This record gives sequence, C-alpha cells and structure tokens, in this order.
Amino acid sequence: MTNSFLNIANVSKAFTTPEGGTVHALDDVSLDIREGEFFVMLGPSGCGKTTLLRSIAGLEYPDSGVITLDGQRIDDLPAYSRPVNTVFQSYALFPHMTVGQNIAFGLEMEGINKTETAKRVSDALDQVSLSGLDKRKPSQLSGGQQQRVALARALAKQPKVLLLDEPLSALDLKLRRGMQIELKRLQQQTGITFVFVTHDQEEAMSMGDRIAVFKDGKIVQLDTPQEIYRRPVNSFVADFIGETNLLDGIATADGVQVPGGGFIARSVIASDCVVPASGSVTIAIRPEDLKISDGSGSLKGIVRDVIFTGETVRVHIDLGTTEVVAHLPSYGVRVPDRGETVSFSPLDQSARTVAS
Repeated sequence: MTNSFLNIANVSKAFTTPEGGTVHALDDVSLDIREGEFFVMLGPSGCGKTTLLRSIAGLEYPDSGVITLDGQRIDDLPAYSRPVNTVFQSYALFPHMTVGQNIAFGLEMEGINKTETAKRVSDALDQVSLSGLDKRKPSQLSGGQQQRVALARALAKQPKVLLLDEPLSALDLKLRRGMQIELKRLQQQTGITFVFVTHDQEEAMSMGDRIAVFKDGKIVQLDTPQEIYRRPVNSFVADFIGETNLLDGIATADGVQVPGGGFIARSVIASDCVVPASGSVTIAIRPEDLKISDGSGSLKGIVRDVIFTGETVRVHIDLGTTEVVAHLPSYGVRVPDRGETVSFSPLDQSARTVAS
C-alpha cells in the first residue's frame, strides 16, 4: 500500500454561528490515507470528522489546505467530478424505484450504456448479498437490506474511495454488529479504500485498520486500534476509546500516591511510560486490568455497585475522592458484595501515565 493515496494537507474550515461567533470545524488537519485501507475517523459530535468527510466528498469546500487523491488535486473539483462516492446515515433511496433502478440511477446519469449498467447492478447486488431482490421496492426491505442497497449503489459507480458517514447508526445493536462484519469483508473483497466516520468507539475499534481520533477540529491521535487502546496519548483519548479509570496522583520515588491513601507502584506502570520523579501525574487503568485481591492490594475502597452485564461483572469502587470500575469475569471468581471494603491493584505493566 502506498502512503499518500488520499492526502489531506493543512485543511482548515470555519463556520459562522447564528450568534455571530466562529467555530473552527477543522484546524490545520493533515493526514495520509493508504490505498486499500479501512480508515476510521472517530470523535464526539462537533469534533470535525464529518466536515472532513464532506470536504473529501465535495459537499464542503475547505477555507485552506489541499486534498489530493491518487496524485490528483480534488478539493477544487465539483462533487460530481471526484472519483469518490458517499453512503449516508439516511439511505436516501428513491421509494418509487425498485432496488435495481436505485442502483442503476447514478450510472444512467453518467451515460453508461445499458449493458454495462446491468452488469454493474448485478455485480453490486452480488457483493452485498442481495441477488434476486432487484425488483423489490425499498419499502419491501428491512433496514439492513436498505443499507446494503445504499452500499450497492455506491459500489456500482466503482469509486476509488468510498466515504461512509455513520451508515450503521440507524440499525439495532445486533444488526449493526452483523453489518460491521459484512462491511469489513466487503472492503477486503473489493480492495476499495473505505473512509468511515463514527462516534462509536467500539465500532471504530472493530473495523478500522487505523483510527484518527478527533477533538475540537484537530487529530489528537492517529494509529492502529490496538495502539490507541493500549497507548493513548492523553486523558481524552484514554477516556473516549473504551472505558478507563483516570486517577490523579503525586509521583514519588517508588510510584504514584493517589487520593484516598492508595499507591500505584512503578512496577505496575508500563515500562514505556515516563513517570516524573515528583509532581502531579495522571494514571490511566483499564477496568479489565484491575485485580481485586484478598487484602494485599495497594488500593482500597468501598464497593458501591455490582452490575452483571453477561460477559462481565462491573464493580464500582469508591476511593473516597473518586470512583473506579473493575471488570470481573461473570463466573469463576468471587464477586464482592455491595458495601464491602475491598483491596485491589493494577496488573503488572497495565497502568499508564497520560497527559491531561
């Protein structure tokens, strides 16, 4: 894979609010998206991810910066001239047209002949496992099937990049997880570069080859799901990507003193982290990395809630000035009772120092 198939260089975009203020939706954003990559842009509402997707699609024009695709500058081209296609959260299917007609519509508008159009429609339906449903109307399909039609319509135009703007958010949880697997397989099968926007961190983690985490119009971390989860660059990423416990403490020669009199030894802090000799420090610990012990743990607190979720048991522990959450297996270990005082510690090398 090349390193500059889709290149975003120093792109900025600002909007004026109704009150007369200015919102910097994109603030000097640069990144390279590789050919054949499933790339995810992740972040909370208003962080800039959708504005960047729309800028690639030609639905927004940046105030500054350059966007190139496969060596061609596209940020100054109209949307219809860009070799990209977009699948939106709303499927935007024509209700009076059949599935086949919906998929063929864009091809016909481009003047592609009937034989080629029919072949592309058939191939696209095969790709999304909807062969034989081309005569149905959208109202005769389930939500998941309508989503597949929207995908087939986009794929039929054979774009160099497929842009997906939270396309699964309208589906229920079980169907959404099934579609995540299908989308990933479809991307691998076609080899098309997918750029996927979501605010759902679990969705991003399960699908992306790499993830760009956005905040306030900037990319705060860009890496693989594994690296972002295990090595977040700051407390925002640590808290946004999965569940985490953030403990503010004071560094000492032996470790970090935390509120409530607990202590985190340097031996349980990942070796690639920098722990200052003194001063304030923030420690991030994933709930699955906390082990409730028989009294030998370096942290102590009172169990406030015990929540069974099926896969795990969530144990909420009050340290006096803050609360942490530990995830225990739902079987095979003793689960403490609500109101019980427990001691616990992070697993070796599992705690991390993070920037504020």
